[in-house]
Amino acid sequence: MIDFQSFIGGIFETNAYLVSAPNGAILFDAPAGTCEWLKATRQRPDLLLITHGHVDHIEDAHIVKERFGCKVGYHIDSAPLITDPGFFKQFGFALEVEPTKADFLIDETDSRDFLGLQFRIFLVPGHCPGSLCFYLPEEKALVGGDVLFAGSIGRTDLPGCDHQALISNIRNKLYLLPDETKVLPGHGPSTTIGEEKRHNPFVRG
Repeated sequence: MIDFQSFIGGIFETNAYLVSAPNGAILFDAPAGTCEWLKATRQRPDLLLITHGHVDHIEDAHIVKERFGCKVGYHIDSAPLITDPGFFKQFGFALEVEPTKADFLIDETDSRDFLGLQFRIFLVPGHCPGSLCFYLPEEKALVGGDVLFAGSIGRTDLPGCDHQALISNIRNKLYLLPDETKVLPGHGPSTTIGEEKRHNPFVRG
């Protein structure tokens, strides 16, 4: 069984996850404080996969990339948020992020190898353009970003959001996964697909 280590960073208490793969370590998202956590625990990511481009998930992305020399991947629709330091200011948010260039882009696919682990990748926009969920079938584990939470869903009042698209994507993509699938969200505790299908007040299965 693969162990997903978690770190909570930044003022929004954002989750990052680190998993050991056969050919290295994969880090999912990089909230503020991630680099210091990695150094303190003497861990070194070989790959950084970004679920989406909201600032609380990428604050340490450029630091992690420079410190550890890891490759970075994300969806092309998230690129403007991650590479333009003033992206959020045009919408009235006093936020700025250090740009992080992608070494490769990621799209929806039934199977993609990352350091020896085979992931199914879902493109699940609605909360943010280019939102990705990474599903590991052998483990029945889903790194979900800010798409689906325990008893909630990602907010849809930010630039680029689409509430109906988010609901539809959750129901028609994520809810087709096995009920026992463990969901590792971008905020808050883990949950399962079955639990959310039965009790999530925003999207019932």
